[in-house]
Parts: sequence; structure tokens; C-alpha cells
Amino acid sequence: MRPGRQATWFGKAAKLTAHWVGRPPAFAIAAGVVAAWALTGPLFHFSDTWQLAINTGTTIVTFLMVFLIQNTQNRDTEALQVKLDELIRATQGAHNALLDLEEIDEAQLDRVRAVYQELARRARGDLERGGLDTGVPEAKGGGTA
Repeated sequence: MRPGRQATWFGKAAKLTAHWVGRPPAFAIAAGVVAAWALTGPLFHFSDTWQLAINTGTTIVTFLMVFLIQNTQNRDTEALQVKLDELIRATQGAHNALLDLEEIDEAQLDRVRAVYQELARRARGDLERGGLDTGVPEAKGGGTA
């Protein structure tokens, strides 16, 4: 599980910031800053300092936003995985071995993926022969059955 109170302030700040910067007013402000910077170019004779100001500012903002975006992506992905796990768990006949699949190692994941790729290949073949691609074929192998 996640750490409790220690991560709470960052999670809240990241969620709020990600929500705000994803809105049109935030884009308008950023575009306004860039426009103001560009318009002041002649005033500062397009100096190195003038260029450095925008380069430094955008680098700092980008650096900080990477962490906020990653936090938001991690939270969204975790929530999605839990929802998918619940759908698998609640579906009669579903393979419970697929629960928490994102935690298995690469080789195991490749074996499970191969089983489902084979099911898809067979279903496409059935369609080409005029059959149906519906039903619940057994997913044998890959540790899913």
C-alpha cells in the first residue's frame, strides 16, 4: 500500500495542479507569458539575458511538471488497474490469475500475452470462415487457466 500522511500533501497538490494546468485559462496564461516575452525582444535588443529568461523559466516549469504529470498518471493507472481487477473478479468464468497482472515479470507476461494472441488469431480465422468471434473459449497455458 501507499505511505499515508507523508505523501498526502504532494498527492493533493499534484492532483490540484494537474487539474488546473489542464484547463484553457492556464494555457492562455502560458501563451500570454510567451507573447509578452516575444514582444519585449526589441526592448531588450534580443539579448542573451532576454533569451536566457525564457529558457530558464520554461526549463524549470517543465522539470516540475514532469513530476506532477507522473504522479497523476500513476494514480490514474493504479485506479484503472483496480477497476479492471474488480471486473475480472466479479465476472463468472473469468481467470482470476489475470488479477494484478501488471505485477508479474516480463517473461510471465509474455506467456500470458501469447495465450491471448492465439485466442485472437483463432477468432479472426473463425470470422474469415464465416463463423462468429463470440463465446468464451478456454484460455489454456500461460498460467491463466
